[in-house]
Amino acid sequence: MTTRISFGGDEHIFVELDEEMSLDACFRALALTRAVRESGIRGITEICPANASFQVRFDPDVIAPDDLKTELAALERASEHAEPLLNTRIIEVPVFYNDPWTHATLMRFRERHQAPDMTDLEYAAKINNHPSVESLIAAHAGSPWFVSMVGFVAGLPWLYQMVERAKQIEVPKYLRPRTDTPRLTVGHGGALGAIYSVRGAGGYQMFGITPMPIYDPKQSVSYLREFMILFSPGDIVKFRPIGRDEYDATVREVEAGRFTPRIRPVTFSLDAFHADPAASNAALVGVLNGH
Repeated sequence: MTTRISFGGDEHIFVELDEEMSLDACFRALALTRAVRESGIRGITEICPANASFQVRFDPDVIAPDDLKTELAALERASEHAEPLLNTRIIEVPVFYNDPWTHATLMRFRERHQAPDMTDLEYAAKINNHPSVESLIAAHAGSPWFVSMVGFVAGLPWLYQMVERAKQIEVPKYLRPRTDTPRLTVGHGGALGAIYSVRGAGGYQMFGITPMPIYDPKQSVSYLREFMILFSPGDIVKFRPIGRDEYDATVREVEAGRFTPRIRPVTFSLDAFHADPAASNAALVGVLNGH
């Protein structure tokens, strides 16, 4: 689609890059928000990126709305020629799949689910044509995920699976949202994954839970003392299945201030991904594993 730039009230401009969620749309949104941030346009007070769009807040006493719209359109045209490379991070997230806490929660809300006689993992496996829950978990943890945006709830990352469209896990949200979701639940809704940064309501299917905090407003967690939110748009996540023993041990390490997430700098090429997704993902995971 052609990029749409429209006004959102007196102090906001909304830039919509695509109507369809895709890695390309994520990439364009990141590139353009970075260009806006680096442009130094006077009057911009905030940039809020989303999956395939972003919003800019501005001071109309400093820059006229139509002038800012013209500036953004020029940046959008220039960004079309930018090299599709991203210097970012790959972050390993341990996940205890089919854990007792999300299982107990989902059992409390079966009347709100499409398949009350199945767990969320069993339902997701069935509609994605996986022969077993173990097969679904292997697919979920087998490829990296792109952080397309962070928000809605503070620190919550929205995750896009980095595989060919035909291989993406897709599952609808609950028929009616739950009133409870455990903190650090790893969930999935539509084509997007998420990690619930806090306990609260939610509608995503619950796959498991991570022992690794991703949001700490008190900044008491050792690796969140400089900034309370772990993820940024453009980060790449690799899930790693763990069992109950490692989950409990990691929780103790976090509480003792000794846990450090595995994070490595990487360069991601969108062109290389499109040319050979499997090889591109293997190279990213190889960096994480020190290869």
